[in-house]
Formats: sequence, structure tokens, C-alpha cells
Amino acid sequence: MKGLTDRQREVLNFISNFTEENSCPPTVRETASHFSISPKAVQDHFTALRKKGYLSEANNRSRALRVLVEDPTNSRRKKLTEIPVLGVVAAGKPLFAEENFQETVFLPDTMIHGVNGRFFALYVRGDSMIDAGILNGDLAVIKQQEVANNGEIIVALIEDSVTLKRFYRENSRIRLQPENKNYNPIYCQDIRILGVLSNIIRTY
Repeated sequence: MKGLTDRQREVLNFISNFTEENSCPPTVRETASHFSISPKAVQDHFTALRKKGYLSEANNRSRALRVLVEDPTNSRRKKLTEIPVLGVVAAGKPLFAEENFQETVFLPDTMIHGVNGRFFALYVRGDSMIDAGILNGDLAVIKQQEVANNGEIIVALIEDSVTLKRFYRENSRIRLQPENKNYNPIYCQDIRILGVLSNIIRTY
């Protein structure tokens, strides 16, 4: 994630804390009033936070803000989980698998399932999972585990490649099913399951 200016950090923390206290995000005018700045200045901060991947806004509604990544220095927010971003996972053809730590994201425990587990994140490349709502450039948050149930979306290691697909164990083989009719399933006898999809983070 790109770094924040001091004012951007203050705005992000205000949105986060306001949402926690009021069960809804603040409007532009409420934010402007809090900081004694113009609505235009607030919109500029919101735009910068979205571009840096910390904030999402949808449907042009006044209370549609959503914090995607918390500021770990925000003393009023607790129980953040530090998640390493390890590189790229293919949602098309498998990519060469090399654990390459790139950065860290901090997510509130309420955003991830099984807070006692270990998590890592990978950027998605490709379009083979678009019908499951997973797009090129998304950040996939993965709960690290070695087993999965049929139908779950997993990160699998096949020889020296990793891929993100829906998992099915059949009678004599494993089927890794894409969610795009333009792609064929991957059939194999054995794979190493690295984890199961927990969350998708998208920057608009």
C-alpha cells in the first residue's frame, strides 16, 4: 500500500472511528465539519484514499464509504491482523510460485474468518474466476490450511506454480474448476493446498 500523508491518515481514522461508533460511515459534510475544511477538500482526500487502496466508495450514495485497510497507528481501533502480501496468484494459467514478500496489509479481525488462523494475501492475475466475482488486480486474502471442502475456492500449488480455483475431489483425481466458461478445468492426481479464500479486497 502507498503511504499516507498526516491529513489522509486523520481522515481515514475519522471514517473508521465514526463508522464503528455510528454503524454507518460519515457523509462528506460531516467530515468537512469535523476537520473545518471544505467539502471539495474532503472529496480530494477520499479520492486519494481510494487510489491508495485504503477506501472504497460505491453507488454514489452519501454513506457508501468503506474502509478497506485500517491504519495500524489508529489507537482507537484494536484487534488488527497483520497479513503479509506474498506476490501474485494466477486466476488464469498457473504462475510460477515463488514466495516473495512485497508488503503488509492490516485488516480488522471482523473482516476475516477464523481469527485464530494464519493468513497471507496474493494479488490476482487473470480472469478465470470472474463469475465468482474475483477480478484481475484484486487482493485475495487466504486462510492458510492444507485441507479444503469440495466447492471451496483455494490457492493450490501444482509443481512450481500456484493458482486460484474452486476445488473438487473426484473419485480418481482432483478437479480445479475455473469460474469462467472460456477456461477448462485443471485435472491432476495430487496438489498441495496452501489455503482457502477468506476475503477479496478491491481498489476502485
